[in-house]
Amino acid sequence: MTSRPVRIGIQLAPQHATYSKIRDTVVELEQLGADILFNWDHFYPLSGDPDGMHFESWTELASWAEITSRVEFGALVNCNSYRNPDLQADMARTIDHISAGDSGVGRFIFGTGSGWFERDYDEYGYEFGTPGQRLDALADALPRIESRWGKLNPAPTRDIPILIGGAGEKKTLRIVAQHADIWHSFVSAADLPRKLDILREHGEAVGRDISEIELSNEPRVKDLRIADDLRAQGVTLFTLGISGPDYPLDTVKEWLAWRDAQNG
Repeated sequence: MTSRPVRIGIQLAPQHATYSKIRDTVVELEQLGADILFNWDHFYPLSGDPDGMHFESWTELASWAEITSRVEFGALVNCNSYRNPDLQADMARTIDHISAGDSGVGRFIFGTGSGWFERDYDEYGYEFGTPGQRLDALADALPRIESRWGKLNPAPTRDIPILIGGAGEKKTLRIVAQHADIWHSFVSAADLPRKLDILREHGEAVGRDISEIELSNEPRVKDLRIADDLRAQGVTLFTLGISGPDYPLDTVKEWLAWRDAQNG
């Protein structure tokens, strides 16, 4: 794999908190030195009170573009089913420009996936379908998104990085090989070599060198020894999830110190 610095991404679940608390935490995380900030693209909480406070992903991200100046950011991950692909491209381009500031270079990461949370679909009137149908829709959407970026005026400020989440071997990893700049998963260090072999096969089939793809992982157990093992397998982007109402930062600070030690 290409040598890359270790980066830390923090996913702020947009649930059980006021927007002012989310905003203040975003600002604090940038000041602490986080590399990337994520939210998620759902309409209801995924933990705690299922009818608790919750905010929509894309409008929140547009706000983050204004209140930050350095950190990259995006959804972990956007649900492809909820918005027309060309609209997604235009929204991403617009947030890219909002985040560019004086540098003229945007900081938005287009994280996307096929969707899975059935309540979102039922409550908001989207067709849930099957996992295979949703993955096929994602495979169809990404070329449209990339094509639309080439047609928009003004164009995006940079080649917007595409992050794709998931580890399905037949469809998801092929989509990753074709389109992703970052592959995100929860795969363990023990299973990662086999997944990478499969990703490499898909890369060969589509003419892609997978060393171009940054490996992102969220360890299910927040143990730095597990992070060391994943790092040895080539993972360079590590994500941690925090949730309202309080968004505790002690673990974040430990992982940022570990990152700094890894990067020398």
